[in-house]
Amino acid sequence: MSAALNSAALKSATATATATADVAVSVSVDPACAEPLAVLGREVTVPLVTGGEVTYAALDYAASTPALQRVWDDVAAYAPYYGSVHRGAGYLSQLSTDLFEQSRVTVAEFLDCRPGDQVVFTRSTTDSLNLLAAVIPAGCQVFVFETEHHASLLPWTNARVTYLNAPRTPDEAVATLERALADRDPYGPALVCVTGASNVTGELWPVKELAAAAHAHGARIVLDAAQLAPHHPVSVRELDVDWVAFSGHKLYAPFGSGVLAGRADWLQEAEPYLAGGGASRKVARREDGGVDVEWHTTAARHEAGSPNVIGVYSIASACKALNEAGFENLVARERQLIARVRAGLAEVPAVRVLSLFGDGAPRVGVISFVVDGWNSSHFAAALSAEYGIGVRDGLFCAHPLVRTLLGSEPQAQGECGAPETAPGERSLNAIRVSFGAGTPDEHVERFVRAVKELVADGAKWQYRTEEGRCVPAV
Repeated sequence: MSAALNSAALKSATATATATADVAVSVSVDPACAEPLAVLGREVTVPLVTGGEVTYAALDYAASTPALQRVWDDVAAYAPYYGSVHRGAGYLSQLSTDLFEQSRVTVAEFLDCRPGDQVVFTRSTTDSLNLLAAVIPAGCQVFVFETEHHASLLPWTNARVTYLNAPRTPDEAVATLERALADRDPYGPALVCVTGASNVTGELWPVKELAAAAHAHGARIVLDAAQLAPHHPVSVRELDVDWVAFSGHKLYAPFGSGVLAGRADWLQEAEPYLAGGGASRKVARREDGGVDVEWHTTAARHEAGSPNVIGVYSIASACKALNEAGFENLVARERQLIARVRAGLAEVPAVRVLSLFGDGAPRVGVISFVVDGWNSSHFAAALSAEYGIGVRDGLFCAHPLVRTLLGSEPQAQGECGAPETAPGERSLNAIRVSFGAGTPDEHVERFVRAVKELVADGAKWQYRTEEGRCVPAV
């Protein structure tokens, strides 16, 4: 913050954050003694169809994480001082502008960006990758594995796209990419898009090795870190990626902002992603009646309109909170939770966990599985209605990957679930449980117990299909 804004008001707006940071830093690095980070909603109770209430077990972190209490407190403390950024002379506008730009610095530090890299604030990972797709040079070749989330699989409509088959080992992923790049036009620009951690299997991808392969063949690489950044440190320098994209709503900051960070040249050379105020530096009428525009060359070039200051500040707050808690500690504790869930599921013969790289692959807290004899929508509905556990079922916005993992063994339709989409084609879906830094031990223990009980004893309630969803019958 500038000296002019270092006032009593600013101190008030950041006092809660400082106090929370002190608590976070004091957490032991011993995962056996570690406590989950404080998140909103941990004490929320939900009704059960079988009677009574239970504390809700939020195990759908891969879709959206709950807000960290630290983030909520920081946002609440700042909210009275909110003002529109960059274009206001008033005190609150100046304070908000300083806070907004300092948040950009915080995110750059969180990602260990290189000098000269730009941090552009967007709405989400999807928005970030669509922004990059809009600025790639003409004639760019894009290489993307079929295993990607739709956010990184689909935006490249103006490029020549090569879709790569799902690899079965990290080494195969690198070899597949190298073969594809060796066959490309060596004289044009090329871009590789790859996930850091799968939103279906949770498996970590060999990002550093894929980046080396891309660069060896004259291509650039963008990392979809939506599932990686909340669970592991992400260093742009160490991984040697050209860009990284992630969402606040998966990083304990669900206030509608995302990030695209990385090399500035393609961003500066392209037309703005959105045309409007903030992106334009100068606008003047021409004698012929037209308009001349000079666009910004900074990150503002692609941030037209009034920025989501609250969302941006919440991301910066989450970045600080995760760093201060210590990623070593968070990773170690999450590994324990992963081991508990996988061990519990392994005790149920009817459960098959989905995987590309095998049981020994390193992974984050995202696990998808199917249960013999159950439609996945029915199983997820029973977990919610009878146990107060929130998971996700379906294809997880990664249809090609889930269909690759399940296609050879289509699930029986069962009494609940989406109707057939075509004659003879069954609905293929799975169940996904996901967790992270805010997950209490009791939530994963309740989940494992519930899976065992449902498989052994069946559901206690009747369910029906309503608009393609399985819901309790009333």
